[in-house]
Amino acid sequence: MLQHLSIKNYALIEELDIDLHKGFSVITGETGAGKSILLGAIGLLLGQRADSKAIRTGAQRCIIEAEFNLGEYQMQDFFEEMDIDFDGQECIIRRELTAAGKSRGFINDTPANITQLRALGDRLIDIHSQHQNLLLAQEDFQLDVLDTLMHNEEDLQEYKAQYHQYQELRTKLQKARESLNQSKDDEEYLQFQCQQLQEARLQEGEDAELEEEQQTLEHSEDIKTALAQSCELLSGEDHNILSSIKTVYQQLSNASRVFGPAEELASRIDSCLIELKDISAEVDSLSEDVEFSPERLAFIEERLSTIYDLERKHHVDSVKELLDIQQQLEERLQNIEHGDEQLEELEQSVRKQLALLQKQAKALSVKRQKAAETVEKMMVEVLVPLGMPNVRFHVEITPLSDPSITGMDHVTFLFSANKNAQLQPISQVASGGEIARVMLSLKSIISSAKSLPTIIFDEIDTGVSGQIAERMALIMREMGQAHQRQVISITHLPQIASMGSHHYKVYKEDNEVETNSHIIELTPDERVEEIAHMLSGSTITDAARENARTLLNL
Repeated sequence: MLQHLSIKNYALIEELDIDLHKGFSVITGETGAGKSILLGAIGLLLGQRADSKAIRTGAQRCIIEAEFNLGEYQMQDFFEEMDIDFDGQECIIRRELTAAGKSRGFINDTPANITQLRALGDRLIDIHSQHQNLLLAQEDFQLDVLDTLMHNEEDLQEYKAQYHQYQELRTKLQKARESLNQSKDDEEYLQFQCQQLQEARLQEGEDAELEEEQQTLEHSEDIKTALAQSCELLSGEDHNILSSIKTVYQQLSNASRVFGPAEELASRIDSCLIELKDISAEVDSLSEDVEFSPERLAFIEERLSTIYDLERKHHVDSVKELLDIQQQLEERLQNIEHGDEQLEELEQSVRKQLALLQKQAKALSVKRQKAAETVEKMMVEVLVPLGMPNVRFHVEITPLSDPSITGMDHVTFLFSANKNAQLQPISQVASGGEIARVMLSLKSIISSAKSLPTIIFDEIDTGVSGQIAERMALIMREMGQAHQRQVISITHLPQIASMGSHHYKVYKEDNEVETNSHIIELTPDERVEEIAHMLSGSTITDAARENARTLLNL
């Protein structure tokens, strides 16, 4: 239940603080006094789009805050899912707008995004304005009425999950068909490409090895000369580095007998001598291995040419990438070979999922049919006292050939307010006043099945007056009394205003520089004056006051 509302710097409202109550309350006021502004502010709390133009002229920030008492509505799980603190009783929603266009939302002082505000708002308040009467023409709304009455939420969520899976399977099947058809068209070319790569018998890393060997063969003469000269310098007859170093070692060894520091130097020279002997042997061995082979060079050049041609053709830079392409081609060809089998498996999965959907849809249809019978009976019971003695209301459910996101039912509300008149879709035949009464009746029926703390009716009384308005007020009062619900009606009719347990008045005041909107809760005497004003206009007569007291049972 909305128990307190605070607004600062929103539109014509400079500052507003108002306590609200359980049961049935009414809000009255002149046209343009600010009732729509009040609803706009509440709408922002519920996640509606923010507009910095709504900030009061001259202000830098707008703050709207509402305090709810939710102790009777078992919403702990909902807050846990959103990871927001909740003590089981109080919930505070705050929305802040800045002149710079920034918007922030909070739930119990925890930052909340628009999606979270809307999700919570859907659980807290239902604002019914005149434009919502257009919902009667929408099948989704009509279907939702039946599902709400039958408490189909869990069944419908499970159905929707299975429907999404069905759609995913269908999409997968369609893509598989398209891919297979395209692959079959390309099969001959794919086979040609794959065969080329297979015949090349590529080995990962061979391109680098071949390029290195090619370099060696192309410069074999220079390499062999360098190795021979190195070998001659190290151990040849004319220049024998090893012999000279060996002599150095012997001299230092002799000196070390009488000169200690020479011992370490001799040891180091010995290590160098051992290393140089190894190098000399390796140089000699390499020199013998290096031989120029025109045949081998021709083979390597031809092999590299084959590899380079394949790389250019497939727009890659290595044998590894070519091998990856070969594997992909082999897999595609294998998929083509077994594609029909895979399609059959997917088709079987789609058929199986469709059968499951149809079974679940049928179960929903059975429940909806029962709900339709309930709605038909209850609507007539509610509408007859609302000035429609000959009303007929029928819920037509026709099966769909294919599953939809909501099942396999097409729902249409058929209506007739007159004798012998043909039943037709309600949005096509009902007048404005009839639409208002039908919507109020539906809301009263839905509210009995849906645990919703607060319902606000914005001029639901359009097109009605007199006794009909009084009976509509009785319905709203009964809705407010049921389950400790809070029902608020914004009205221009004294018959409805007099039925409220609490009466609020919206008015505006002008000064030299600005206009301010206010809302106050009226005392019993103030209610008499307000309702008398609604009865007689700007000039309030004693008869109007007496009539107002009669309406208020004073």
